[in-house]
Amino acid sequence: MSIQFGIDTLLAKAPDWKTKRIAFLTNDAARTSKGLSSRKALLEAGFNLVLLFSPEHGISTKGADGFKINNSIDPITQLPIISLYNEKLVPTKEDLKDIDVLVFDVPDAGTRFYTYLWTMSYFMEAAAQFNLPIYLLDRPNPLGGLFSMVEGPMLDESLSSFIGRFPMPIKHQSTFGELAMYFNDCQNWKAALEVIPCKNWKREDLFFDWNIKWINPSPALQNFEACLLYPGLCLFEATNVSVGRGSDYSFEWIGASWFNMPAIVMVWQNILKDDIKIETLRLTLLIDDEVEDIKGLRIKVIAPNIFNPVLTGLILLKLIKDIHPQDFKWQAYPTNVNPSGANHLSLLLGIPDAEKLFDLPLKDWLNKVVAALKVTQWEKTMSPFLLYD
Repeated sequence: MSIQFGIDTLLAKAPDWKTKRIAFLTNDAARTSKGLSSRKALLEAGFNLVLLFSPEHGISTKGADGFKINNSIDPITQLPIISLYNEKLVPTKEDLKDIDVLVFDVPDAGTRFYTYLWTMSYFMEAAAQFNLPIYLLDRPNPLGGLFSMVEGPMLDESLSSFIGRFPMPIKHQSTFGELAMYFNDCQNWKAALEVIPCKNWKREDLFFDWNIKWINPSPALQNFEACLLYPGLCLFEATNVSVGRGSDYSFEWIGASWFNMPAIVMVWQNILKDDIKIETLRLTLLIDDEVEDIKGLRIKVIAPNIFNPVLTGLILLKLIKDIHPQDFKWQAYPTNVNPSGANHLSLLLGIPDAEKLFDLPLKDWLNKVVAALKVTQWEKTMSPFLLYD
């Protein structure tokens, strides 16, 4: 049977709140299983949408990574859109003064530092603060739901930020609905939350098992392959190595003008030869306002169901740094939520002083990394909140 999202489940019902004044947090990637925009589908079904909210990248999903998104008018519904990725990240009392019900439907990428998760958390916190019911339209995790495929590190509480508010692993193997119930409990928000579940999804299913077309949740995740590699390759954003943003291979490729390609290929194939296939590929990219021809590696995952992207990304990062001691640099990654861009690797990994970890000899580094990636309690933590088998 075909996958059914929470939006499909809701549309099959006639809830008593559909005529109340609804504020809907969504974007263009939120579609029904038949490909219709969620907000358009709700309006056509008679749901009284009066206000929209949007996360990072805006309602179009096309805004540049980390750039502030302004309020606007939705071209599809003509409703006002309040951006939750500018000076504020959470709806205010004024925003919600004429609202009766909150509804959330935004796809996830399955990774702790993908910001839609934390926009969801703030939206739910506002529901609790202002005593509004919130309905979360659930969707499967594109990276699957098997807890054997969880990858840490767990987020250290001292590193709470908009790319990781609460302790959880990088690759969490949970749905937004499950995480919403967990946050509501562990943060004691006591929001009037109802998760509208999806149907016909099993935890072993990855996106390619859904038999639907990929819809970009953000500009750089242009296909499932990029989503699969993202939990590991995103770590390179804290370095002077490009991940191919602006090209057709973003998060499927890494490169730099100073890459020693033969050395990288030789070492990497010896270590990770069974996990991935690599090919050399030059890309023309805009770097610091100049067009450059950059050499690099395109990465293809051989066995997605058993692939460990965080471990792969960390190993590759360590090898690139060690092979290029003079050229490799850590660097800031400024965004709307972290204007200085400081401490980006630690915020991504969830480990304080993460850069120092990469100064260790390879054997010591590997022992520490493997230990950090093992997250033994996450399944037990999440088990009361799981919605799917």
